[in-house]
Amino acid sequence: MIIAFSVTPLGVGEGVAEPVARAVRVVRDSGLPNRTDAMFTTVEGEWDEVMDVVKRAVEAVAEVAPRVSLVLKADIRQGVTDAMTSKVEALEHYLADTGDGATAVSG
Repeated sequence: MIIAFSVTPLGVGEGVAEPVARAVRVVRDSGLPNRTDAMFTTVEGEWDEVMDVVKRAVEAVAEVAPRVSLVLKADIRQGVTDAMTSKVEALEHYLADTGDGATAVSG
């Protein structure tokens, strides 16, 4: 399964990078495949291990914030691994198709 989630500390003022970094550190230390961008952190693994990581990430933020907001989106598909990479590769394949039967070459 793949989970994209966002943990937002509330009640800590404008700057939230330090509390959010606590959550991202938990994800990165988990050893599960993951990716962080400006809006979400995505993590891939089995249900129990992924949900445990999300729980621990929220708890890490809650240590320094009086309130925490969690947004979570999950793609639950049995028997699929490495979907974080393969889904993007499939998309890039279609984006590279120029529409005339040729595939664009990137330089």
